[in-house]
Amino acid sequence: MKDDRILLAHGGGGRKTQSLIQEVMLRHFRDPVLARLDDAARLEMESRALAFTTDSYVVDPPFFPGGDIGKLAACGTINDLAMQAATPKFMSVGLILEEGFLVSDLNRALGSLAAVTRALGVVVATGDTKVVERGRGGGIFVNTSGIGIRPEGLDIGASRARPGDAVLVSGTIGDHGIAVMSVREGLAFETPLQSDVAPLWPLVAQLLEHRIAIHCLRDPTRGGLAAALCDVAAASDVGVRIREADLPVRREVRAACGLLGLDPLHVANEGKLVLICAAPDAPRALAVLREHSLGRDAAIMGQVEKGPKGVVRMETVAGGERVVEMPLGDELPRIC
Repeated sequence: MKDDRILLAHGGGGRKTQSLIQEVMLRHFRDPVLARLDDAARLEMESRALAFTTDSYVVDPPFFPGGDIGKLAACGTINDLAMQAATPKFMSVGLILEEGFLVSDLNRALGSLAAVTRALGVVVATGDTKVVERGRGGGIFVNTSGIGIRPEGLDIGASRARPGDAVLVSGTIGDHGIAVMSVREGLAFETPLQSDVAPLWPLVAQLLEHRIAIHCLRDPTRGGLAAALCDVAAASDVGVRIREADLPVRREVRAACGLLGLDPLHVANEGKLVLICAAPDAPRALAVLREHSLGRDAAIMGQVEKGPKGVVRMETVAGGERVVEMPLGDELPRIC
């Protein structure tokens, strides 16, 4: 493509739009389902038990340590499907580009997105691109939808937690949010902090293969671990108790949260999952998680209780107890 920046004409439906589609989009996504360029993709599904999700990504900055908005969009959609134990199959990609956005940066983001989908065999089946005037679009926004196939007869959901269940987390919390903030606020660490953004389906598939009695899976993205656990407590009408001493948090994340006045429990993650399973399966689930590269820092951090219903409590390292509240809003604007 001759243009090195996005022009309003690229969203006009004419020759510039065709150039953008043919020479940029299809360069990254070559599946014949998309190559037809019909108004709707024609899909063949081998199951009637499906999961369907949609999300939008507006991270600022769009490129951060350990990832970018393209990788974030692919992983976020795949992870939402994985939390229903669904094998990701198809994805749509909608782009809102700001006039003046670098085509090289667009290629970089799409390359990251395509690398994730190719690695997992996910087909980018359809998409759309719009261009808005300079100053109105934040560079690049991405909207994705995903379809996956659920195992027949398996019921996993936020309302499935039961008293006595164990609560596990697959690794250190807050890495993504603080990695993005480190770029935005100019923070430096002795050890460079990377976003944890990653596709969680291989980790979930491993849990399923070992027949762990999974009741609930959640990815603690916006609102962090606190929001995920509060959602489960409310949906299942149970209490959840966690132990601060068992929460895996990197030293750099603790330091940055202290500096910025943030609670690590409220900071976004993009490559971690919360697993709630039958208590007898917890040790085996922990071993399965730790066998995978994405779960090496996994921990059993608490348990589900009868009550108080809808309340999450944390035993502090000081020996006290505090209520873990649902965040009022997004403490970190445009983090995902």
